Amino acid sequence: MATKRSATTPPDVLSEFRAQQPRWTTSTSDAGSGGTVEHTTIEVPVDYTRPEGERLTIALTRHRATDPGRRRGILLSVNGGPGGDWGRGRGLAAAYAGTPVHEVYDLVGFDPRGTGASTPLHAEVTVPKAPFDSRPPDSAFEALAEDMRQRELGCERGGGTLRPHISTRNTARDMDLVRSVLGEERLSFVGYAYGAYVGAVFGSMFPERLDRSVLDSCVNPDWTWREQFLWQGDAVQRNVDQWAHWTADRHSHFGLGRDARQVLARVEEVAAQLEKLDGGPQSRTLFDGAVGTRATDRSQWADLGTLVARLSDAGSAGDAEAASGLLAEQGTWRPQDNEGELRTGVLEAITLEHAWPDDLEVYYRDMRDFRTRFPYGYGVLRAQPWVGAFRTFTPPEPPTAITRDGYPVGLVVQADGDPLDHYAGGVAMAERLGHHLITVADSGDHEVYRLLGNPELDALVDRYLVDGDLPPSRVSVPGTTPRPDIPADVDQL
Repeated sequence: MATKRSATTPPDVLSEFRAQQPRWTTSTSDAGSGGTVEHTTIEVPVDYTRPEGERLTIALTRHRATDPGRRRGILLSVNGGPGGDWGRGRGLAAAYAGTPVHEVYDLVGFDPRGTGASTPLHAEVTVPKAPFDSRPPDSAFEALAEDMRQRELGCERGGGTLRPHISTRNTARDMDLVRSVLGEERLSFVGYAYGAYVGAVFGSMFPERLDRSVLDSCVNPDWTWREQFLWQGDAVQRNVDQWAHWTADRHSHFGLGRDARQVLARVEEVAAQLEKLDGGPQSRTLFDGAVGTRATDRSQWADLGTLVARLSDAGSAGDAEAASGLLAEQGTWRPQDNEGELRTGVLEAITLEHAWPDDLEVYYRDMRDFRTRFPYGYGVLRAQPWVGAFRTFTPPEPPTAITRDGYPVGLVVQADGDPLDHYAGGVAMAERLGHHLITVADSGDHEVYRLLGNPELDALVDRYLVDGDLPPSRVSVPGTTPRPDIPADVDQL
């Protein structure tokens, strides 16, 4: 018998979508220890304010719970981004296959709208023309800005009318449709980096639909995307500073200085020497990248100390060939476009959810500052103009105000040396939501739970997801990468 709708109850405009009966296919090729993997797609509205309009396809995977008698629901997961671009998408669910979590949850993976096997958001490829430089001179600023203007125009041409609807709030709405189509009252969630933000937004929008949640490597709920980028410079520098202190305590081994200030002064001497050699800014740029990336990875601290010492010798001798050989394995990072005529444009669309300054002098001022304070790990890239300075569309709705009102206390996981999502972001997210915070101590790890083999952390999170047992409100676990086993000088003990 049909239920009579109250005059005050609005019609369910998404009822047609909720009534979908997905057709699952199975495979075992990517199942690993999780047995059979099921695959399907569902349809969602492009624009949730016009559900009768165009539709998108969302691609899903499912690993069914291995202990059906104890099954408590579905566990969704998202990582990568911003936007889910560069993430594992549907494949992320396999990270939990064969674990205690898999016993009690159906593990559901999905490619967020615009990515992977879901309906893609494209952007036209534009190739940067400005030289790649970790400390660009003022004379390069206009060319860097023009590269980003062209990048935004390429996004506009490739993304068309779909682009304004690739948003975090719509990804959260897609997740709620996934939940409904799968016949679940609530879902549990694990999100990493951008995915942690997705989880916080979902909980704010659909609190009655969220059960247990783990937010790993969080963005700061109070920062815009531009602020998030800027704070990466400080996050990398914190790791460099710690490396410098460790190296100074081992002056007899590395010979770079007896305190951190002296070690960093030697680093700057090497940077200046490299710029004078035949490699010029390119060699110095590679070196700046090596300092930032290797200082973040504790296992490379000794290698970095040795590299600085050897480059210092090569620079003093004017030996450009030796310097080039020492830097040969150091790669660069920049937002390159090298995927053919089209590429995925989700990163740019998501980061334009927030307003960006349109005054280029704001960026130029910050670039001068970062060029001096945060040159390592390509910090200046966080300060230079982004496509947001030339935004070609107005977002249909403002970003979500992050709150927790109506769903259970969850977990935040944050490494204290995370170079991409500043530790302060995890602290702020835990405080905002009243979640318990697990700090991964003395660690440059990023996206940690079940992805980096940290047994102590994995056990704590598993107990919460499986049994609901929360650890203390503030607890620390060691990182996965210990510092090199080189004793400190006797006079430093």
